[in-house]
Formats: sequence, C-alpha cells, structure tokens
Amino acid sequence: MPIGNRIPVSFPDVFPKGTLAVGPVEAVIDFDASTPENRVQARDKETGDPVWSVEVVDPDPEARTRLLKVKIAARTQPVLPDSQPGSPFRPVEFDGLSVTPYIVTGARPKIAYSYRASGLRAPRTAPRPVAAGSGA
Repeated sequence: MPIGNRIPVSFPDVFPKGTLAVGPVEAVIDFDASTPENRVQARDKETGDPVWSVEVVDPDPEARTRLLKVKIAARTQPVLPDSQPGSPFRPVEFDGLSVTPYIVTGARPKIAYSYRASGLRAPRTAPRPVAAGSGA
C-alpha cells in the first residue's frame, strides 16, 4: 500500500506531551477558488470534506516547533472541548493524524511539516513522559 504524500502517524508519537488549542477552529480558505466578493472554503483532495484548522501549542519543552496549525478534514466544523478551570487553553488530541514533510526554501532551506487530521477530541489519557534528550 503506497503512503503517498501524507504519512500516517500516531498522535502520542508526534505529541507525547499532548497539545493545547490556543485559538478557535476556523475554516481554511481556498484562495485560488475565492474572489474578493466570495470566499470559498478549501476541500480535502482525498475526501472532498471541508478543511478546518486550529492553532495549537506543543507543551513539550524539547519540541522543535512549539506553535503550529493542524488542518482537519471534516464534514462539519469540529468543536473544541471545554477549557480546564483557570486556563484559557483546551487540551486536544487528533484522530487520523498524518504528517507531510516539505522544504522551506530561502537563504537556509529547512524541512518543515504540515499536520492533518480527520477529527479532534478531548484527551483520553494523560500524556506520556518524554525521556530527557529524546528529541521527540
């Protein structure tokens, strides 16, 4: 079975300390199909479902990127779980997570990652500890 561009990954392997939503779930705009008068929501190329995004923080102190967006292909707008008392952040986990590596060009080219999911939900379990120096 070919992998294609999107590589399926396990949420705990990518985010061992979990993730915290720091913004709302928003529609992703298809700028190629949109006009100034008519904004068109992007559709997933594989499923045809509308694409949404949410900005999250990876609380792992060794994370390479701490603030990122995860795109979610879903028929209806995903709903964030309630925030924890005393915190503006909402712990979330992603179902059907995949990653797509790509190259950022410029003076110092680097590899970056785009994350996609099929859904989001409240965490089912506590995040697992990260071993010191694991670089996860």
